[in-house]
Parts: sequence; C-alpha cells; structure tokens
Amino acid sequence: MATSRRDKADSYTLRARKDGYPARSVYKLEEIQASCHIVKPGDTVLDVGAAPGSWTLYTHRMLLKGEGRIIAVDLNPLNLNPIPPTVTAFVGDAFSKEIRAKLVENGPFDAIISDAAPMTMGNRSVDTSRSEWLAEQVLILATEQLKKGGNLVIKIFQGGGQQELLVRMRSLFAKAKTLKPKACRSDSFETYLIGMDYQGCI
Repeated sequence: MATSRRDKADSYTLRARKDGYPARSVYKLEEIQASCHIVKPGDTVLDVGAAPGSWTLYTHRMLLKGEGRIIAVDLNPLNLNPIPPTVTAFVGDAFSKEIRAKLVENGPFDAIISDAAPMTMGNRSVDTSRSEWLAEQVLILATEQLKKGGNLVIKIFQGGGQQELLVRMRSLFAKAKTLKPKACRSDSFETYLIGMDYQGCI
C-alpha cells in the first residue's frame, strides 16, 4: 500500500513535537500572528474548535505571556496536560445555546481564533460546503461576542464561499483579507480569513 504524504512527519510536525505542541497547526497561527498581530498580552481570547490544543497553548505561551484569558471550545477535550492556568475549556458545540450562554458569561472577547474544520468526506464539493457553513457560524459568533476593535481568524476551505464571506467581513472590520500560511500542507486547500479592528454590525 502506498504511503500518504500526510502519514509522514514533515518538518513542521517534527518541530511541533520538539516544541511540545499537540499538532503542527501551531505554526499557522504563528505566521498569522507575525503578519496581523491578532492577539496581544492581556487579551481575552476565544478559541473555537480548539482541540487538540496547539493554538490554545501557543496563545498561552507566546501571545498572552501570562496576562489575559483563553476560552477554548471544542466537541472534544483538549489534549493538554496540564491545561494552562489562563485557559478555561468547554467541551461542546460552540454554536449551541448552552455554550453560547457560557461565552456570554466569559466575554466579550478581544480576539476570536478558529482553526475549526468539518469532518471531511473526500468529496471536495461536500467538504467545502461544510467548511463554508462552519466559517459562517464563527463569523456570526464574532458579531455576538467580539469587542469593538477586536480581531478574528477563521479557517475555510478554498472554493467554499470565502470571497462572499470576505466581502461580509469587510463590512464589519476596518480591514479584512485572506492569508494562507506557509505551514499549510502543499496539498491542502485551506486558507484563513482575517478580520482586524471590528467595527460592529453596520
């Protein structure tokens, strides 16, 4: 049987293991942060689709620097032991009434970051449609939970309506753009929508 490229540990995977992160996706956030300055020390941050926890851990270690808080939400528990002291983790659907109530209790947020992706089927049309729905839900959540002046990062599969979402984000943020970090796998069709300086619903 042929070995998939994804079965092999690339340089980012090896680096993540060395640095103590659960997944290589941490370096996507590192690139986004270097380019867009999404999170600063003292911020209250919401991480949607946080498991296994690389973005949460990087935010704790490198961005908040002991100042601020992270609310991490995922259908699965974080693979972090111990969970950092700045982190409050909720297991559940971030878009459900129950979790939304908990977010209201802990918000509003200076930044919302989301590396969430749907379960893929291998059918690009279906996968991009599911990704678009997920990205739309994160954007709706941002209009409810983001502070004025706050920042947003959403993952979306290319071809999944990212241009339409980008237009909507440009009506909500002072600046919005797409960014595909170099840490994305070469065969991946994911990209990120970045919103900076939230202006509120117009």
